Amino acid sequence: MTLYFEEEGEARLPIECEKIARQVIETTLDYAGCPYEWEVSLLLTQNEEIRKMNRDFRGIDRPTDVLSFPMTDYPVPGQFGFLEESDDCFHPESGELMLGDIVISKEKVLSQAEEFGHSALREYAFLIAHSVLHLIGYDHMQDEERQIMERKQKEIMEKIKYITIRWSSVWLNNVERKRRISWSRALSSRLRG
Repeated sequence: MTLYFEEEGEARLPIECEKIARQVIETTLDYAGCPYEWEVSLLLTQNEEIRKMNRDFRGIDRPTDVLSFPMTDYPVPGQFGFLEESDDCFHPESGELMLGDIVISKEKVLSQAEEFGHSALREYAFLIAHSVLHLIGYDHMQDEERQIMERKQKEIMEKIKYITIRWSSVWLNNVERKRRISWSRALSSRLRG
């Protein structure tokens, strides 16, 4: 399994983006029954950059939360059997299934997390799961497609709930530890001084 991870811009999300992305991609593909090792590229960027991509590739001149660029057109979403007949779907050296590229706006992760009343971690995980479904052929342009995709997203989010809870507690424990260390140092310096 290969994740090519890149992050643009100075601002960082308050989570371990690469590790979480790997776990969410793996969980989503396990849920979908993907029988192959995989390769995905993930770019975290700013609103301005994703706006340009959205304009250039979709003709929509505004920022979006996530863009997905599948490497393969799936005749039936989430059905992998046809891939055996096509060598160009697999990396020539690693043999991994080349799923495609994901681009996520870090600013949208934060603003949508606030808007929907949940954590940046949960929003980030949702956007990755959503995008991976696009990479394996799912869409939401028609009402029936949208209902199928929403059901799958909900089921995937239930499966990755433990990931988001675990990472949230790790992050909170690190924040609490840093706060205690800072408080302890301040107290020590007052007592000495």
